[in-house]
Amino acid sequence: MSPKQLPAYQWAQSPNMKQVNTMKMIRTMAAVVAVASVLSACGGGSDDVGKELGLTNPEIHFIHAIPSGPAVDFLVNGSAPSGQNNVSYKGVTNFTNINSGATTVAYAATGTTTELASGNFPNVAKGHEYTVLALPGLTGTDIGLVDDPFDKGLLSNSARVRGFNASANSTNLDLYLVQATNTSITSVSPTMAGVAFKNAVPASGQDSIYVSGGQYVLIATTAGSKTPIFQSQSFTLSNNADWLVTSVPTAGAISQLVPNQIQLLIAQNGNTNTPSVELTNTLTGQ
Repeated sequence: MSPKQLPAYQWAQSPNMKQVNTMKMIRTMAAVVAVASVLSACGGGSDDVGKELGLTNPEIHFIHAIPSGPAVDFLVNGSAPSGQNNVSYKGVTNFTNINSGATTVAYAATGTTTELASGNFPNVAKGHEYTVLALPGLTGTDIGLVDDPFDKGLLSNSARVRGFNASANSTNLDLYLVQATNTSITSVSPTMAGVAFKNAVPASGQDSIYVSGGQYVLIATTAGSKTPIFQSQSFTLSNNADWLVTSVPTAGAISQLVPNQIQLLIAQNGNTNTPSVELTNTLTGQ
């Protein structure tokens, strides 16, 4: 009897069908391995493949963006994951895996579980990266949340950039990422426009902006203005970098109350053990 003449339950168990399924699985795995190999040669890695395909566990990390703030523990569903405690200003923790679904996040003074601020990701998803920021609020401590779907193309080596406003003394900002050889912003549009306090651009849930590596300068203005309130020195943005550019109030109790007195922090996403870099404002020397 040929396979086509077998009853359905026998056909499902036939050696020919098992071979077909096995070959399909092998071809799929081979394709993933091939893409991973090409990606690795371009500067990416197997983690990028898993994220792009939505296969890897969700990952989360924490950034301390409160100038002069105390060290804190990052809490996920009420407890601090390994490596997510005693984080000082400018600290950026490595990514740690979390489960899918609704997730509560908070931070507390180191060694305690008394929350200084808290928030919620209602639907944590595989392949996504989540960032939680401790930030100074209008009347006390506050929290910022970013859901990054990580839609980077498998063969792309572009840098990823997103802006976040953690400065309550600057309600809306335009951020310009310009070539170091031409820092005039008179006739160019903001790279990240209208970044409101406690918000990201691109917005949480949207993918980052992609740019080529090179020498750049960051410029901040109040939204709609062409007059810089912050201009960085020249810096290198490498291919495959993944940056969160965060505005914070200039350190000091008085300056934090003065409108538009800001600094820019550069936080490198990923498992780098590298703290945020506070860029110098060439307009003020701070």
